[in-house]
Amino acid sequence: MDKAPSTRQLKVAREIQKDLAEIIRAQGMAHFGGAMVTVSEVRVSPDLSVAKVYVSIFPSAKASEVMKMLSDDNRLYRGELGRQVGKQLRIVPELVFYLDTSLDYAEHIEELLKK
Repeated sequence: MDKAPSTRQLKVAREIQKDLAEIIRAQGMAHFGGAMVTVSEVRVSPDLSVAKVYVSIFPSAKASEVMKMLSDDNRLYRGELGRQVGKQLRIVPELVFYLDTSLDYAEHIEELLKK
């Protein structure tokens, strides 16, 4: 079982989430073909070398297209993040994007409850 993240991990994760959300927002929805991309959560490894970035995408039909764009532009995001958090962090963590499907799941449950 994983142990709870340290205070430092949580602080770094929060900072990365805030900055990445800003970077993605600045690109605008047009960049993602009209999809709205939200950084819903960031989890950082204990050594702070890897950040798992969970994004939710609306509409979910564009999810695979947007996820491909995010992974293709990974180095660009990491570089931009480095410029923003470079003063606080010695190494900018490797970014790994994951699709957060909790919204779809909630929607699905809601649909089932209506039936």
